This record gives sequence, C-alpha cells and structure tokens, in this order.
Amino acid sequence: MSQEKPISVPNGWVMLLLNIAVLLAGVGLIVGFIVSAAAVQNKQDLPNFYFLGFGIFVIVLAIFLFNGHFTLQPNEARVLMLFGAYRGTVRQSGFHWTNPLNTKQRISLRARNLNGEILKVNDKRGNPIEIAAVVVWRVQDTAQASFDVQDYVAYVKIQSESAVRHLANRFCYDHGDEHEPTLRSSVDEVSGTLQEELRERVGKAGVAIEEARLTHLAYSPEIAGVMLRRQQAEAIIDARQKIVHGAVTMVQMALKDLAENKVVELDEERKASMVSNLLVVLCGEREAQPVVNAGTLYS
Repeated sequence: MSQEKPISVPNGWVMLLLNIAVLLAGVGLIVGFIVSAAAVQNKQDLPNFYFLGFGIFVIVLAIFLFNGHFTLQPNEARVLMLFGAYRGTVRQSGFHWTNPLNTKQRISLRARNLNGEILKVNDKRGNPIEIAAVVVWRVQDTAQASFDVQDYVAYVKIQSESAVRHLANRFCYDHGDEHEPTLRSSVDEVSGTLQEELRERVGKAGVAIEEARLTHLAYSPEIAGVMLRRQQAEAIIDARQKIVHGAVTMVQMALKDLAENKVVELDEERKASMVSNLLVVLCGEREAQPVVNAGTLYS
C-alpha cells in the first residue's frame, strides 16, 4: 500500500519575483541587441546575435517557470508526481511553486456526504426490506486515494452499498431472538456496526469514515400490509397484557384491604364473583353499567 509523504515547496510569492526578474532580464537582452544593432554603422559589422538568442532563451525559461505556480485552499492537497514517480503531497494552504514538470493532482480533504440509494434486500429472517444509509467521509491519505484504487469516490460508493446490504443480512428488521439487536430498535448499535465495517472496506483507499447512519428502513411493498397488521396485533396484545396485569394487581389490593380492615367477610364464591366483576370493569373496552342490589348480599 502507498503511504503519503508530506513535502514543503518554495513560497509562490518569492518565486514570482524571481520569475519576473528572469523575464525582465530576457527582455533586457533583446532590447540590448536591438540597441547594438541600431548603433552599427558599417554594414560589414554584424550585431551580436548571442544577445538575441540568449534573450529569447531566458524569456522562454521565464514562461516555463511561471507554470510552476499553484494555490491551495484550506482542506485541500496537491499530489506531486514527476515522470510517473510520486514526489510527495502538499497540504499547506496558500500560494506555492514547484517544478513545472511535476504533475499536480488536486484532492479535496473536506468532509463529504454520500446519500445512498434505497436498496431492496433481505434481512436475517429472509423478509424483503428497503434500506438506505448516509455516510460522512473524507480523504485521509492522499497517496492511497490516488494510487491504490482506480477512482476513490466510486470506490467509496460501491463499498458503502455492499456494506449496507451485508448489514441488512446480519440483523432482523424488528423481531429477533431475546436480547438480540434489530435494525429498527438498536439504532446506535447498528450504526456502529455499519461504521466499523465501512472503515475496514475503504481503509485501503485512504478514506476515513466519520459517521454512518440509516436514513430509510421499511418493509418492501409486497409484504408491508401484512407486516403492518402483524405489528398492530402485537401492539394490541402487549396493551392487553399490561391492562390485565394492572387489573389483577388492583383486585389483589382490593381484596387485601377489605380483609385487613374487616369491612366485609367474603367466602370463596363471593370472592370469585367479586374478582370476575372487577376484571370485567377494569378490562372492558366500554364503560360498565353496574346493577344495584337492593337486597342482602346473598339474595
């Protein structure tokens, strides 16, 4: 694997002044040639063409050196290569100069968002679901991003899709075994698992994963209606269990208080009747309509 090599390059403003001085020197040589040619009176005497040739060479050299200037904004880098060989990476923002023969590849170091497409996959139980994730990433090693993969942006996109598919196969949508994390309920654990897997997959591309979270999670349309009725039935069962548990607790408290305070003594048959009536009142969905007994307790 490649490894980034930070390097420092000359200051661009200093080299700009030197390049201007070289350009002016070339112009001065050509002007000197023109002045010396105008001063020749004898046609047999030729002007010094060395000044002209050297002046043209100096001007061409100055123009060539001007091509070595480049700028870097904050959170940007330039990968420098000379005839196919990696020379190093410049990360310091500002105005710089390098050998004009160096190939300068700009790479952004800013954080990027990858909003994945909605994928149709199967969860751990084989139920078809729709899932999508957003990934926040940035380039960490410019050498690996440039030389170890063909296109690091496309590489991150493809590996993110593969990681999301694998994540869906590892977890159930919402009904797993006891204490088993699921995609819907264990959001933090699922996000952590996705982030760790992405780090392993894109590490060779010099990319750092900062955050990965699910943005869409639902059953596929062909089973969404059935699963919705299933969820509604389970919700009703859970609610009924809580209601019955609370009602039984209240009945126990009522019988206990009546016995301790000696309000009334009830035999087993009357206790059963009282328990039945209280459970009907407490667990019924409609308001109870009591019947007032005007006679004795046993009539």
